[in-house]
Amino acid sequence: MDGAQISITLPDGSSRSFPAGTTPADIAADISKSLAKSAIAAKIDGTLTDLSRPIEADAEVAIVTARDEGALELIRHDAAHIMARAVQELWPDVKVTIGPVIENGWYYDFDRDEPFSSDDLERIEAKMREIIAARDPVRTEVWDRARAIAHYEEQNEPFKVELIEAIPEGQPIRMYWHGDWQDLCRGPHLAHTGQVPADAFKLMSVAGAYWRGDSRNKMLQRIYGVAFRNKQDLKAYLHMLEEAAKRDHRKLGREMQLFHMQEEAPGMVFWHPNGWTVYRVLEDYMRRRLTAAGYKEIKTPQVVDRKLWEASGHWDKYRENMFIAEVEEEHAQEKRVNALKPMNCPCHVQVYNHGLKSYRDLPLRMAEFGACHRYEPSGSMHGLMRVRGFTQDDAHIFCTEDQIEDECARFIDLLSGIYADLGFTRFDIKFSTRPEVRVGSDEVWDKAEAALEKAILAVRNDYDIDPGEGAFYGPKLDFKLTDAIGREWQCGTFQADFNLPERLDAEYVGEDGAKHRPVMLHRAILGSFERFIGILIENYAGKFPLWLAPRQVVVASIVSDADPYVHEVVKTLRAAGLRAEADVRNEKINYKVREHSVGKVPVILAIGMKEVEDRTVSMRRLGAKSSEVLALDAVVSQLRDEATPPDLRD
Repeated sequence: MDGAQISITLPDGSSRSFPAGTTPADIAADISKSLAKSAIAAKIDGTLTDLSRPIEADAEVAIVTARDEGALELIRHDAAHIMARAVQELWPDVKVTIGPVIENGWYYDFDRDEPFSSDDLERIEAKMREIIAARDPVRTEVWDRARAIAHYEEQNEPFKVELIEAIPEGQPIRMYWHGDWQDLCRGPHLAHTGQVPADAFKLMSVAGAYWRGDSRNKMLQRIYGVAFRNKQDLKAYLHMLEEAAKRDHRKLGREMQLFHMQEEAPGMVFWHPNGWTVYRVLEDYMRRRLTAAGYKEIKTPQVVDRKLWEASGHWDKYRENMFIAEVEEEHAQEKRVNALKPMNCPCHVQVYNHGLKSYRDLPLRMAEFGACHRYEPSGSMHGLMRVRGFTQDDAHIFCTEDQIEDECARFIDLLSGIYADLGFTRFDIKFSTRPEVRVGSDEVWDKAEAALEKAILAVRNDYDIDPGEGAFYGPKLDFKLTDAIGREWQCGTFQADFNLPERLDAEYVGEDGAKHRPVMLHRAILGSFERFIGILIENYAGKFPLWLAPRQVVVASIVSDADPYVHEVVKTLRAAGLRAEADVRNEKINYKVREHSVGKVPVILAIGMKEVEDRTVSMRRLGAKSSEVLALDAVVSQLRDEATPPDLRD
């Protein structure tokens, strides 16, 4: 209707009238020239959209600038399109496919006969900067399916045709132009190409990728890029990558002789004595902490009949990731199908079910360092970070609904202390709430979610909500710790489960004398020993605190006449509980120091004839430029205190 007016409500609560069909760009200009200049997108009733999108009805509108939440994703999305345009301007015969935003940047897949080289990436970057400098406008149209397919068939873009054919009927097909270059995309996008910072992006690498992730399809070339709000953020990210490369746990694992992996056992770890020492020290520490927190340690089988996995529901959900073992039992008429356990939960319920439980027994906290196996695709495995055989620091708490809050608060307190002891002072909590498909009543979900939220607030007041991302059986908390170079690692988890006790018939006798279902709380702190040790290696760059270091002290002779005193010092250190070893090889002391420094030995004690005469040692710390001469007794006392695990210190 001509002359129709709509009411636009702004973030400050004020309202203004505009003609129907007004765009967010018009609204920004009406507010101020500076806002119109800095605007990159808008939120209409909470949905991110283009500045050029007409508004036909009353709405709440917020103008988005480069500083606002969501802006970085838009910048990266447009950078992906600009990169695809640059590629096709340089090589017109290249076919484009998809280019989604990912963490820190984007990728775009291309069909090109010749492989992209590092020189090609530099050419693409230069062309991208030309496109950005041109400040070409971005515009959009909605086309019908037939027109869109005909357009891409004419352009000889078969991948785009296939994408359109997969779009459900009735869903809009939106076309975007960045200048004269066009792409199929849901959007939204920036107002013009110049809104992508020209000095804050970089193309990182090229990799192969099957079309639509299917190995039966054509192999494409995937170019990865990163983008940030400004040059400083890009520089910080690239510096972090340099640090990460130096800290790569696979490289340090070789240098420190911690572990190796080989083709005969893909995804399985061969722990060397040094690495197994770290593992055992960490396991002993965790065992003491769990015992002090009221957990009872158990051990359950690694090979379990499929009947249990069917009863628990895991057979349907995890079958493709399970290692299957078929055996012929002497008394059976057919083969028995077993599986290596991919998780410990169903086995813990079996221990709980053995014997009648009363409400007085709850909460019952059962912990296991459970060896699990999951089939991971070969391309997804990465050192210790993703393996097929691993050990979880797993535990399950069987409790009443009224006990969820207290158990959650206890767990967060325990997790906080353990992370701090291991060198991680910062972690974030993500609270995942009920998904659309779930089991249990809304009343039970209300109670579980409220209990978890209240428990978080009892310990700390900051957390993120991830709506709809809870497990189908209950809400969950995920704990992300931050390492020394700012990377986040999701390790700990706490999940409330109302489903498995029902499926596996877990019960307790209540105060009323009737039988009730317990709530099952799944929880882990490290996640798995393998992955967490990988994180520890990278966090400390191999320079473990003394209590965790596999080789704590090396006592090295400067001259052979000092050898007897070297062995005496080693014996004294070992008697004090330190992991000490002698190096009396016929090598120069500088060579020994350099070699043990590469192996990240925290303390090297050098002994020459003067030290023998004075009953002293020359102590050099890893990374220090100078040594310190100290009495042997003083060194033993100092190192013994440092080597004591945090939970055993006064």
